[in-house]
Amino acid sequence: MSTVILDVSEAQGARLRGWSRYVACLAAALGDAVTPVAGRVRGPEVLWEQGGLPRALRRRRASLVHAPNCFLPLARPCPGVVTIHDLAFEAFPEDFAPRTRWKYATFTPAAARSAERVIVPSSFTRDDVVRRYGAAPEKVRVIPEAPALPVGDAPAPGGEYLLAVGDVRAKKNLGVLAEAARRLGVRLVLAGIGDAGPLAGPGVEATGWVDDARLDALMRGASVLVHPSRYEGFGLVVVEAMARGTPVACADATALPETAAGAAELFDPDDPADVTAAIERAAARRDELSRLGRARAAELSWARTAALTREVYEELL
Repeated sequence: MSTVILDVSEAQGARLRGWSRYVACLAAALGDAVTPVAGRVRGPEVLWEQGGLPRALRRRRASLVHAPNCFLPLARPCPGVVTIHDLAFEAFPEDFAPRTRWKYATFTPAAARSAERVIVPSSFTRDDVVRRYGAAPEKVRVIPEAPALPVGDAPAPGGEYLLAVGDVRAKKNLGVLAEAARRLGVRLVLAGIGDAGPLAGPGVEATGWVDDARLDALMRGASVLVHPSRYEGFGLVVVEAMARGTPVACADATALPETAAGAAELFDPDDPADVTAAIERAAARRDELSRLGRARAAELSWARTAALTREVYEELL
């Protein structure tokens, strides 16, 4: 019987976001198709990824290993699958601490070339990986992600507000959204941001970290979810909002048009006037975008993501 090892180290802990939520949802959807393992070594994570994990593979006589976070063991006793979500560290190196940037820039290209299969969440990321790293196109598989945030019934905040979810890194480009909100005279809520920094001003609210229930409520209550990011490998927050019927306006850049699939208003992320106009259009089309967004989100599920991932495993087993 084949033993497929899935490294679930990213999903350990209570505050799941981004890649860690991908790992948790994928592991749950794959069920007994995989054997989950998690890092248990002291020191930098790389000691587990390039040392501890290969030892675990040998002990368990693994038939296949899947590293869902770029860091596939380069020396391994079995074929390997790696998920590469995006190459933001290449496009916006200033957003990463030097040590983190070094780790990604060192191991991700090596993993892309070494892996028997590479999973990416969008055609944009596939093309980025092939172009930057010379990965063989025939071994790259596009498998979209899916909404992961539970839909709850906690009361949504009152009043009209725009919502952005993320952080203040350069790639997130929130300054243009703050300017658009100022022009519109609408309150702007920045979920997940503890200090608005240069974005601070009248009508701007930084929530700090929020749990799943509050984030869900903020999304359900927003007039428009605005995602002005200059670089995304998928843009999960876009489909999370769509799953709740919240209108979306997002950047016409990188993977976001692909993810939105015609169910959002798009804008030039470097043009405050265009951002402002797109938000106004999204608000005016609320009922239509709510319907289109729900339909788009319904096309994506973790069951489908898991089924396509199993097909990748089967190619190698």
